[in-house]
Amino acid sequence: MSIFWRLMATILSVAALILAGSWIQPASGQIRGPVRVETAVDLNLVLAVDASGSVDNSRFQLQKEGYAAAFRNPRVLAAIRAGDQRAIAVSMVQWTGPTLHVVTVPWTLVSDQRSAATLATAIALAPRRIFGGGTSLSGAIDYGVIVLTASPYRATRRIIDISGDGSNNNGRSPAQARDEAVKMGIRINGLPILTLEPELDQYYRQFVIGGPGAFVIAARNYDQFADAILRKLIAEISQDDSRARKFALK
Repeated sequence: MSIFWRLMATILSVAALILAGSWIQPASGQIRGPVRVETAVDLNLVLAVDASGSVDNSRFQLQKEGYAAAFRNPRVLAAIRAGDQRAIAVSMVQWTGPTLHVVTVPWTLVSDQRSAATLATAIALAPRRIFGGGTSLSGAIDYGVIVLTASPYRATRRIIDISGDGSNNNGRSPAQARDEAVKMGIRINGLPILTLEPELDQYYRQFVIGGPGAFVIAARNYDQFADAILRKLIAEISQDDSRARKFALK
């Protein structure tokens, strides 16, 4: 990563420690250094949601509803509970231009029905924070890397899950961002929405997804988004990569 991205990762890591309550204050009132106690999970998953100008509010709402419904689905929880650690950690971000990103759901541990419902509610209630600014898939990948670096959870797998309805039109090449992320051991999966660009799934396969077992599940339109994200989450949460390979070959 460049010096800029390393600096940003350090800043976010410190912020994550503070938010996680890992600064310990002894009885004397003096502040000790940060103590990072990492919980082991099977997967750190960043959900990167398109908030560019082509996504009106009704389309954006359909994306949110799809993610929320998926985490309320018992099949997703079953995939989580089938892992070695029986838990994953999830964060959601909104993205548009190369530097326009915001975390709307902070890192959340999901290990049972209650925590899955908590995450679903947080997703459903998260307001839209960005409106337009271009479509920078490379920026979404770069920011996803930063968010993963700042996770307070120790994961055996790290995935950036990108959904969007357009090809890259702002910022550097998404393939360059992808290749850098893959070198760090991060997998990138894609959920292209084909409403505006009918061959966007092929673009995602060529320039966006990467890493062992990376795959694309496309939604023909926003009305099919909920079904697509349900299948996608089950596949990427599962430690059985045969599910992912099945979709990667389509």
